[in-house]
Amino acid sequence: MKKKLNRLPNRNTGLSLFWILLPLLFWACQDKNDPRPEAQKQHHLQQVHQTLDRWHEAAAKADFENYVNQMTANAVFVGTDATENWNRPDFEAFSKPYFTQGKAWSFTAVQRNVYFSNDYKTAWFDELLDTQMKLCRGSGVLQYQNQSWKIAHYVLSIAVPNNRVEELVNLKKHTDSLLLLKLKEKPLITTVNK
Repeated sequence: MKKKLNRLPNRNTGLSLFWILLPLLFWACQDKNDPRPEAQKQHHLQQVHQTLDRWHEAAAKADFENYVNQMTANAVFVGTDATENWNRPDFEAFSKPYFTQGKAWSFTAVQRNVYFSNDYKTAWFDELLDTQMKLCRGSGVLQYQNQSWKIAHYVLSIAVPNNRVEELVNLKKHTDSLLLLKLKEKPLITTVNK
């Protein structure tokens, strides 16, 4: 007669099974429609809109400190004139007299598209603006620094309907030709802003 053995499961077998099933349990309990990524995107999107709107509003109110504080320390502003490519200190020197007079400029966004890097550290955008120059386009880059979005690069351009480009070219032909001669005399310089 064979003796029946009562075998108890090995304690290590139970622990191994636990570690195998634990990730499966977490996976099964996960909400497949987790709203956090969309909520995170909406949070950052709202902050970017607020930063840009605050920046434009500060200019309209001639609030110089609030205006420049929306920009990174190494920000660049590119204006509508071909010679307007300023680092932040130069842009501050250019714009300060307008703010001091109590009359800077008034830009109101009427359309804006915002895009983010996967880590939400960088955003880039384009916007159509209602301005004293009529319809303009702004575009640029923002960086997420110290829990807030700051403008790192901004480009302002006047929107020109395609059927009016020829007229515009004729208006600026002489000025642009002179500037191009000067620019072509100098070597092409690439500036890296650290």
